[in-house]
Amino acid sequence: MAGSRRPGRNFLFVPGPTNVPERVQRAMIVPMEDHRSSSFPDLTLPLFENMKKVFKSKDGQVFIFPSSGTGAWEAALTNTLSPGDRVLASRFGQFSTLWIDLAQRVGLDVVIQDEEWGTGANPDRIEEALRADRDHRIKAVLIVHNETATGVTSDIGAVRRAIDAANHPAMLYVDGVSSIGSIDFRASEWGVDCAITGSQKGLMLPAGLGIVCVSPKALAAYKTAECRRVYFDFGDMSKANATGYFPYTPALPLLYGLRESMACLFEEGLERVFERHRVLADGCRAAVKAWGLTLCAKEPKWYSDTVSAIMVPEGINGADVIDIAFRRYNLALGAGLSKVAGKLFRIGHLGDLNDLMLLGALAGAEMSMLDAGIKIEPGSGVAAAQQHFRETILAKDKRPSEAGKFDRNHSDGVVRV
Repeated sequence: MAGSRRPGRNFLFVPGPTNVPERVQRAMIVPMEDHRSSSFPDLTLPLFENMKKVFKSKDGQVFIFPSSGTGAWEAALTNTLSPGDRVLASRFGQFSTLWIDLAQRVGLDVVIQDEEWGTGANPDRIEEALRADRDHRIKAVLIVHNETATGVTSDIGAVRRAIDAANHPAMLYVDGVSSIGSIDFRASEWGVDCAITGSQKGLMLPAGLGIVCVSPKALAAYKTAECRRVYFDFGDMSKANATGYFPYTPALPLLYGLRESMACLFEEGLERVFERHRVLADGCRAAVKAWGLTLCAKEPKWYSDTVSAIMVPEGINGADVIDIAFRRYNLALGAGLSKVAGKLFRIGHLGDLNDLMLLGALAGAEMSMLDAGIKIEPGSGVAAAQQHFRETILAKDKRPSEAGKFDRNHSDGVVRV
């Protein structure tokens, strides 16, 4: 239609899907091939081992399904549990709500611990519930590591300590869809039995891969699990994956993209990736403070380094900010979901992102808020974020080692810390 083209790039600042780096896009432009050929394992076998490094798993097994993260949720539960098994789950946002719904629909008995939205999993309550479960009927604890609906990150290490303090054998299942590849995640150290992620967030790919890292304990549970599964069966996958193949046609371009995205992460260094996300998140939070607004996350201990959920003033509909941002400024912001619908908008700051890109999103958010009637000082948030980024860069530049500096001349444009 004439006049429908919008010049320039859409500024994608939802908390997933995220921007796909150009080198990853190019890696996915491949001719179709025979996924039964003798050379196919050259691609796939290293993927399984390298994903273990991203999960920080020493002895786990990685399964890569052609699905979204929801498929990985289902795979983790149905392969390790039986109908009627009791699980304990914290509910404090839209995605923890959805995972609980899925668990109930596959036949599990879910004991729900409701927490205030804007907070996360409560290790003390988890420990109390497990201590009270003297017959050990609870087979697993389900936690969403990073709740994107509210911009909250839970302390998985503390949850593991709570399980251990209760001396309870329950397995620990963690949704790391919006944390893995962006926020420090330690599958082995935290004793995570099923860690779940998807391709479209920290891994900087299109949606289409659901990935599960499974501990030896959870693999042993597979032998007695009676939930029905076909497409997501660990046994079928294990048998085929052992020699580098899949039990059905895999998502070929995404596998090539995954190889390249992990190369990006390892070249930058996982710890530097995590630090970059902290720097970006702190800059965004500085902007929110300068605007005189607040985050949905109730305390700094809950703040997420991948998404900020920003509360709008009473009488303002957050959906209006989002709509104006998209229609007028070609900026995609995240919407409020469920209980917080209309009460906030979200800025995703994860994946292939640097400070100048985030400043553009903050500028667009300022214009959109002003247009929606939110009384903020124009430029205040951008200036606060600029100051934070400049101070952080200057501090890093004073390090004696070249390896610790921000690299402004690197060809891929990523801010390194």
